[in-house]
Amino acid sequence: MQGKTRPAATAVEAIQRMDAFVALGIVGQQEVAQALGLNVTDLTCLGHVLGAGENPLSAGDLAERVNLTTGAVTGVLNRLEKAGYAERRPDPADRRRVRVVAVPEAAARVVALYQPFYERLGAVFADYGPEETAVIADWFTRAAEAAREHLESLRSGRP
Repeated sequence: MQGKTRPAATAVEAIQRMDAFVALGIVGQQEVAQALGLNVTDLTCLGHVLGAGENPLSAGDLAERVNLTTGAVTGVLNRLEKAGYAERRPDPADRRRVRVVAVPEAAARVVALYQPFYERLGAVFADYGPEETAVIADWFTRAAEAAREHLESLRSGRP
């Protein structure tokens, strides 16, 4: 519903609401991970593997997306393979690299857990017009970049 009157909020109030949403998201990720027999880092990586769809990620691409070392991603992939969620396949363009693909049955289990939440979010987005949705998408993109930069500064010791 484009043009709908929205309650006023300052940047501080918006950040407080974001913090509350993120906190719920963390708890939710822990619940989903536990239901799947995974830890949160492995679930996060699996989410990126599932999101890649028909264009499987290389292990290095996955490491970059989740801000982990390639060594840490190797451990994640070992656990995901052992649990039956993902497989490594040789990269057809470069046999020295591997691509990571989700096991279809495992992907279906993950989707079944997330689908009700995504349906709820779809109902929330239905209250926004295309321009408002574009602003929300832009905000998340820019906020993710700010978070990535902050994480890099924390890791380098210069907050």
